[in-house]
Amino acid sequence: MSLTDVAIRKAKPGINPKGEATPKPYKLGDAGGLYLEVSPKGGKWWRLKYRYEGKEKRISLGTYPDTSLALAREKRDAARKLLAAGVDPGEHRKAEKVAGEDRAANSFEVVAREWFAKHSPQWAPGHANKIIRRLERDLFPWLGSRPIAKITAPELLTALHRIENRQALETAHRVLQNSGQVFRYAIATGRAERNPAADLRGALAPWKPVHLASITEPEKVGELLRTIEGFRAGLIVKSALKLAPLVFVRPGELRHAEWAEVDLDKAQWNIPAARMKMREPHLVPLSTQAVSILRDLHALTGRGRYVFPGAHNPRHPMSSNAILFALRRMGYSKDQMSGHGFRAMARTIMDEVLHIRPDYIEHQLAHAVRDPNGRAYNRTAHLPERRAMMQQWADYLDMLKQGGNVVPIRKRAV
Repeated sequence: MSLTDVAIRKAKPGINPKGEATPKPYKLGDAGGLYLEVSPKGGKWWRLKYRYEGKEKRISLGTYPDTSLALAREKRDAARKLLAAGVDPGEHRKAEKVAGEDRAANSFEVVAREWFAKHSPQWAPGHANKIIRRLERDLFPWLGSRPIAKITAPELLTALHRIENRQALETAHRVLQNSGQVFRYAIATGRAERNPAADLRGALAPWKPVHLASITEPEKVGELLRTIEGFRAGLIVKSALKLAPLVFVRPGELRHAEWAEVDLDKAQWNIPAARMKMREPHLVPLSTQAVSILRDLHALTGRGRYVFPGAHNPRHPMSSNAILFALRRMGYSKDQMSGHGFRAMARTIMDEVLHIRPDYIEHQLAHAVRDPNGRAYNRTAHLPERRAMMQQWADYLDMLKQGGNVVPIRKRAV
């Protein structure tokens, strides 16, 4: 039964519709999920109950009498139109609040923040931060308040040229990519009909991704390992440098390692999904060499949270630049070796020299590997084989470090 203004005016705090005294708020239902919540202190709040992606949610639509019954129904209908378009009304409201009350409901900034809120939980925190910072710095100041349906390709290109003019060509291409994703989301949710970013293909100066520097020649790898062994540094940084080639995880995953994730008796390190780029938990089998390094370090940092705590504040992980600076102090330039380069080192040599199955390597690199039916392998897939691979790799690195016989990489014929 729908509400009436008379019923709302007669609603008394602390007395429910049955005439019974109650110390709790009670509800007067309208239609379509709209209801009025009457507080024991006399306040009357409009609420909307709805379901989004299988979850029940609620949002406030204002207070009575400032928000009349007719206006509350208008707000309900607007929210249900968003739902019909696949948009969460609650997230839409948050995006509007962040963008500012002066922004139009379907402005570029509101829709972009809504898109970001929907997708960012599946991204690594660092990746998500880079995307929202690009949008806030390079697009929102110029396009944020514009209705997204009215933005043209020349307008977008003008904003991108500002980025190009400061010689940030890679950023310009990434901003174009992100804006295209926002426009596609706007089209899918009924706020736009065209994607102007698609019209700008070829409009920016060409840019090719620069691969992070890595040493992949076995003889030079041996030199690097010997340099690390003789490098004068504190135990924490030295241990991180020695462990990096053995586990070849991403630099951020290494420096954020926590002792609670490491089982030295089982010789494995379980990295939670929240810290992985692909948002899937990852298991790293530890070679005997890796376990030895960690056992030695445990005596120093094992009482704390982080395996590699920061030099100035042990409650934080080691600096993101610690390994990079150490490589530079050892004489390796940015064009020779990077913290990320240990991954390319392992991938190249295990494939080209040790002839290990590529899917074992890719799985250990935490790349997207799927089975013949297209399903993603779980974290324990091929675990015995990967354990053997990690030990074989560690033994091979020991041989290189000791200056053993080196088999040069020979590129396969194509």
